[in-house]
Amino acid sequence: MTTVEKRDYYEILGVGRQAGEAEIKKAYRRLALKWHPDKNPGSHEAEGRFKEAAEAFEVLRDGQKRARYDRYGHQGLDGQAGFHDVSDIFSAFGDLFGGDLFGSFFGGREQRGGPPRGNSLEVQVDLGFEEMARGVKKTVVIRRRERCDGCRGAGSSDGRPPVRCPRCGGSGYQTVNQGFFAVRRGCHACGGEGVAIENACDRCDGTGLAAKRREVEVSVPSGIEDRMVIPMRGEGEAGPRGGPHGDLHCVVRVAEHDFFVRSPRDPADLFVEVPVPVSTALLGGRVEVPTLDGTESLVVDAGTEPGATLKVRGAGLPRLQRSGRGNLYVRLGYDVPRRPSRKLRKALESFAEVEKKEVGPARKKFAGLLENHRRRLAENGDEV
Repeated sequence: MTTVEKRDYYEILGVGRQAGEAEIKKAYRRLALKWHPDKNPGSHEAEGRFKEAAEAFEVLRDGQKRARYDRYGHQGLDGQAGFHDVSDIFSAFGDLFGGDLFGSFFGGREQRGGPPRGNSLEVQVDLGFEEMARGVKKTVVIRRRERCDGCRGAGSSDGRPPVRCPRCGGSGYQTVNQGFFAVRRGCHACGGEGVAIENACDRCDGTGLAAKRREVEVSVPSGIEDRMVIPMRGEGEAGPRGGPHGDLHCVVRVAEHDFFVRSPRDPADLFVEVPVPVSTALLGGRVEVPTLDGTESLVVDAGTEPGATLKVRGAGLPRLQRSGRGNLYVRLGYDVPRRPSRKLRKALESFAEVEKKEVGPARKKFAGLLENHRRRLAENGDEV
């Protein structure tokens, strides 16, 4: 089987990796105008370039997708980029530049090429932290417009097909004179479709669509990050008069965990704060720490300072769309009672007497620095 290697998105648009949104948008506009199918009829190369530029723009204009692409390359997107056909691109970016790029500049191709595509929808998918860690299938409930049962999607009460729009003559646009210029705009009477319904269906008002409740199963991969979007092609609303369905964008929201916090550098790594008794930190011992699968006993060396971090390899989250797992970093802190009991206070007082004589390396270093500080002040004539 032949594998086609995708080109770098920045190379496709001809911009640097630090390019801002305006520069990326400008570069895409230039390429879209150059390779637009209406300017290159019958050219498979132009169509391929047109799709390639649109895919690159789709990723680099989206902050989350761009971050994943910068970190993991094409593998990090795992099918979250790209378009099925040219009509998908028209639907996604048709009004991005005020309508002139794919609309009136090229004669409204996206509106006259067939029934319009349905609207894309967005739904939130709530996950528990453990669900995110293992991956899960979630069922979400949405309301979307589908084919009307009354007219079977035709839009007309008598079953007759749409007729040519009398306002625009079936072109889908109207020419409006503005001074010395003539500007083509989408026809308001037919919505730019070029057809109209004479006897509209009472149930759907001629749209051929009716709202329905649907349950959709979403497959959430393990290790997904909060606010990531899972696209589900064709699960959005149906298009009028038999038009293709839009997409469903599932926005993932991951609940916080009682113990674990994800690393900002590597989302597969986890941090956990574990308080330890002062005696354990000084004398050494074992401490029980939580893991995703239960608990684990770790050895704390004698003389461990507060803030020390222990690493448990492979105890983090599964890497999204990759093999292996991250690490678990255990940050140790001293557990200091605010109101020690009389027994503990007596023991601490005895400990303090011994501690005054046995100075640790940190206090020795600090004492030396403090003495140097006093000496410099004295030499400069300042009061100490």
